[in-house]
Amino acid sequence: MKIAVVGATGMVGNVMLEILGERNFPVTELLLVASERSVGKKMNYKDKEYTVIGLQDAIDQKPDIALFSAGGGTSLEWAPKFAAAGTTVVDNSSAWRMDPNKKLVVPEINAGELTAEDKIIANPNCSTIQMVVALAPLHKKYGIKRLVISTYQSISGTGVKAVQQLENEYQGIKGEMAYPYPIHRNALPHCDVFEDNGYTKEEMKLVNETRKILNDDSIAVTATAVRIPVAGGHSESINIEFENEFDVSQVRRLLHETDGVVVQDNLDTNTYPMPIYAHGKDDVFVGRIRRDESQPNTLNMWVVSDNLRKGAATNTVQIAEYLIEQDLV
Repeated sequence: MKIAVVGATGMVGNVMLEILGERNFPVTELLLVASERSVGKKMNYKDKEYTVIGLQDAIDQKPDIALFSAGGGTSLEWAPKFAAAGTTVVDNSSAWRMDPNKKLVVPEINAGELTAEDKIIANPNCSTIQMVVALAPLHKKYGIKRLVISTYQSISGTGVKAVQQLENEYQGIKGEMAYPYPIHRNALPHCDVFEDNGYTKEEMKLVNETRKILNDDSIAVTATAVRIPVAGGHSESINIEFENEFDVSQVRRLLHETDGVVVQDNLDTNTYPMPIYAHGKDDVFVGRIRRDESQPNTLNMWVVSDNLRKGAATNTVQIAEYLIEQDLV
């Protein structure tokens, strides 16, 4: 199995390599691919040194699967070229997510929709992935009518520049700014760019991607996305209005039985999800599960996951694993 990691030198690309190694992914030949400015750079994978190559060089070598995390512009230009060469692309950018002809996949929910004809497969946004992993079994059981979401997102979702900004501010060093304001000791209600409706792109991803993955355009969704000075892990407060009545203990049991979900919800021991404990793990952690007493059929819960792992790299690798298991590549 010849695998290309496109954007190998970036934050998510590095995590992809870690996860490929951790999960003993069946790599027989590995191509590390990046932009021209990184070509020739040396990187290690499983104690072996590799030289970073360019995009066209990678296409010429016809990999079976290409795991992309190189930005939307690169994906729009190059993913079709890889696909035309027979490579199956799993893309971590926003480029193809809302394309009606492309599948938007979280393996625990809808990997069964994939076929050998799907040559470009979209990986959802980090904040969407962790949320829908927890929501899918509840939607199937009770029917979700409306979601009100507030996110508390790690700076790692912005990239290396943001991580450096926080580190500089923490140490009192002036440096390059990833955000229009300081992030240390601050919270910015501004993830991605603002759109004409007053919402950010990040907020609208939660709206649109959730409906597509759950295959239900009737779900009403509204979101506020906030950037906080946390290095690894997104947190979400989710208010869920169901079509049908529910039992809180049954909700906990459903979540406990869901693949990829860990319930952390014991108030007697102050047990609840936090990014400090989710960091470096692949699970989605759910807690603070309680009834919304202000209106019928409504639940509150708190969801946390490592945004670079399940929110990006792990989900991408899991899609690739499914393709291999089902002999779709």
